Amino acid sequence: MAKTTKATLALQAAGAPFTLHTYDYDPGSERVGLQAAQALGEPPSRVLKTLMALADGKPVCVVIPSDREVAMKKLAAAVGAKTAQMMPPADAERVTGYHVGGISPLGQKRTAPTLIEIEALSEPYVYVNGGQRGLQVRLAPADLRAALGAQAAPLIG
Repeated sequence: MAKTTKATLALQAAGAPFTLHTYDYDPGSERVGLQAAQALGEPPSRVLKTLMALADGKPVCVVIPSDREVAMKKLAAAVGAKTAQMMPPADAERVTGYHVGGISPLGQKRTAPTLIEIEALSEPYVYVNGGQRGLQVRLAPADLRAALGAQAAPLIG
């Protein structure tokens, strides 16, 4: 497994300290984030999943705890949109340059506005996908937010 990805390069460029953690990715898992949390021995609130959505038809990157779901009305309100919906997986891959199961909020092919669930900022550290399946990066939530230029908002239902 490559230890250098577009995501890790983005963190290095931002000067954010992080550590890499690998696990055995299960392509048959229905909920990749929860599988990662279990494999890492971490609570799901610390292992964040990256979701790509559309707000009034425009891409938005959403980072939330792996055991939670996005409230589309809250997402739309957070970005000043009328509607929000999940982006189809093939479109998410095309926009981010990553494969589903390995989508990182960092180092995406096309930059989209990024939102992070405000509750995640209270964790001492969080994990996000490192840019490939089975690779997670651990860092302080404030460093993640800064590296992403993310807006913090209540996004979960």
